[in-house]
Amino acid sequence: MPPLRLVHVSDLHAGTHEEPEVEADLLALVRETEPELVLATGDLAHRNTREQQERAAALLRGLERPLVVIPGNHDIPPWPPARFLRTFDEFRRQWPELEPVHRSERLVVCGLNSVRPWKHQGGALRGAQLEHAANVLAEAPPGALRVVALHHHLLGAPWRSRKRTIANRSSVLGALVDAGAELIVSGHVHQSAVGERREFEVVHGPVHGTTVVTAPGLGQPRPRRRGESRGLHLFEADERLLRVLTYAWVDHRWAQIADRRFPRGTEPLSAIG
Repeated sequence: MPPLRLVHVSDLHAGTHEEPEVEADLLALVRETEPELVLATGDLAHRNTREQQERAAALLRGLERPLVVIPGNHDIPPWPPARFLRTFDEFRRQWPELEPVHRSERLVVCGLNSVRPWKHQGGALRGAQLEHAANVLAEAPPGALRVVALHHHLLGAPWRSRKRTIANRSSVLGALVDAGAELIVSGHVHQSAVGERREFEVVHGPVHGTTVVTAPGLGQPRPRRRGESRGLHLFEADERLLRVLTYAWVDHRWAQIADRRFPRGTEPLSAIG
């Protein structure tokens, strides 16, 4: 059986600096890899106008794959009172569900809305949302890859950034790990970061692996800011192994620049081969 594949993009920021060749090569990559799902973790638009949301939706639907799409902090009005009175109206014109769920025999994805209108950049999750994620993952078929997706990052940015991680990061991460999440993905900082549970937590006994991933940005909201890369992740999973393949936009094409492998269970990589 071929490996399960999942494409993860984030921070499209439609309405800023768009290049048709980026989208065309992205479509070619998706067609070549044939993922079960394309996952978009927020900031589809830059200023949350109807035109920008429509533009982002056209890009994502043009990939011709099933989609799970959740909002980011740029997907709400930038200023009060609309920010509080019509928070998700434009986003919901394209994506009615703020916390969509994807279920199949090999993959379960639970989207969580971490956007809070009273926070300009910061995000949060409530206890009820974490409980919802636990219930969704508990119903996953045996062997299915269990994924949780949100916009605000759980790993610190590797390079310069003033953006803090999600509120109560340790308790949120602990709750998602305890809920059975094997892959936790986010965006927000436009920088790739990857970590595995056993790299930061002492574990005992037969525990599952949990890989935490922050996506680079697909779009370029600040074209004059040097050093902000453009990229995406492709995940591959079989019964024993999860691979995180990182792609960057280099020399006018999507080029794979990294391949990280993590065991899904208790076996070390040396035993998996």
